[in-house]
Amino acid sequence: MRAHRQPLLITSLQRCELSNALRLAVFRKHIDQAACNTTLAQIENLFAAGKFLYAPLVWTDAVAEADRLGALHTASLGVRTLDLVHVAAAISLAAKDFLTFDTRQHAFAKASGLRVGP
Repeated sequence: MRAHRQPLLITSLQRCELSNALRLAVFRKHIDQAACNTTLAQIENLFAAGKFLYAPLVWTDAVAEADRLGALHTASLGVRTLDLVHVAAAISLAAKDFLTFDTRQHAFAKASGLRVGP
């Protein structure tokens, strides 16, 4: 994220998934509640500072794109539905870059023509 000078576009689904991943990390005892709360507050601060911006996504278009991508890639790459939706959302928003730490999502996004990091 530090390498990106422009604000990162975040869909409402990504925001939900990020927040839930932190709460799930508490459940799994990977972090404590205080660390979760601190990180959630940092995310709020990134939105307030304009470093994260909500993406103006038309969900029906993104889901249609996900279905199209699934027809192209799922049988060969084993793409999960939420990964289809995340990559399709990026493509629907005309994104060039896609950030993920998920190796399967990384391979799928790259196969779909996105520049993938980190």
